[in-house]
Amino acid sequence: MQINKRNLLTGVALAAALAAGYGLATFRAAPEASHSEDAHADEDHAEPARAEEGFIPLSADQAAAAGVAVVTVGRGGGSDIRLTGRVEAAPDARAVIAAPVAGVVERVLLSPGAQIGAGGGVAVIRSADGALVRAEASAAAAEAQAAQAALAREERLLRAGVTARQDWEAARAAQVRANAQATAAQARAAASGSPGAGGQTTLRSPIAGLVTSVQVSPGGFVAQGATVAEVSDPRRLEVVFNVPADSAAKLAVGAPLKLVGPDGREAAAEIVGIAPLSQGATGAAMVRARPTSGALTPGAAVSAQVPADGTGLPSVPSEAVQTVEGRQVVFVAEAKGFRARSVTTGRSGGGQTQIVAGLKGEERVAGRGAFVLKAELAKGEAEHGH
Repeated sequence: MQINKRNLLTGVALAAALAAGYGLATFRAAPEASHSEDAHADEDHAEPARAEEGFIPLSADQAAAAGVAVVTVGRGGGSDIRLTGRVEAAPDARAVIAAPVAGVVERVLLSPGAQIGAGGGVAVIRSADGALVRAEASAAAAEAQAAQAALAREERLLRAGVTARQDWEAARAAQVRANAQATAAQARAAASGSPGAGGQTTLRSPIAGLVTSVQVSPGGFVAQGATVAEVSDPRRLEVVFNVPADSAAKLAVGAPLKLVGPDGREAAAEIVGIAPLSQGATGAAMVRARPTSGALTPGAAVSAQVPADGTGLPSVPSEAVQTVEGRQVVFVAEAKGFRARSVTTGRSGGGQTQIVAGLKGEERVAGRGAFVLKAELAKGEAEHGH
């Protein structure tokens, strides 16, 4: 009985020891597991890397889609001469196609917006006057041939001693007169559009370009000299400005211009002509400029800036200057986006603002649409604040 009691006590002690060992192991493992879970939690709640302060990542295509136009920082500010004008086709890049003779429109070959090559047909008209001109040209050509044959016959007879010299001279005069009449008749036919025997005349464009208007329809009657169509070459453009006389006096042929279109995009041009007092009583001058770079739209209104000198303060469009957290900034274009840069502004006028400090004058900044970048910057800072 004592042996059984001793065995019982030994078993109880052994069970207690095993229980104590398991509890200790559990106690030690629990903090490790807790520490591992805390590490994972810290990783899950780690704050993401913050974007570079003041920088808005934006590609050139994204900026254009958002309506942000990038402009070059100018110089001079309020002392610059500012002009407004319109993009037009160059004088030798537009043509008005008129009816050389009166007649009925048989066919219209092209519609507005169609491309046409030099010498391409626009419309076909049938004209009684054209038929008469062609008949006269054909008759004059036949008479010239007959006069030439008569002269050749008189030359043979003169060499044979059969005819008198005065007969040969009369034949020679008749041949010269017939040739002159044939030449004049051919010129009249050409001026009438070179009509065919039936009086059909194809009206052709003298230049290559775009058909901008067609003012006749098949079956309609067109008077001599009436406009049938207009053609212009959109690749050959110029900008025309009406400039006050005092400003025109400060301009010179060959001077560079910085153009800004209605969408805020920039282009460069060079003055090619100045016509003082061309606008009569207004005293304004007409200034013509030829684009040298950039894309322009025919018919679009543009503004231009003529630097008064190259030593003035940097200047930017007034809309390029934005207020962010109480400070004035411009958004300078970089390879992968825009960076907000603090500036100190000076005088403003004519849509331009001088920059006293903050820009060197060589940068490119966001002009039209700069407020979009301001909103994007504020949005990014608000997200980082959370």
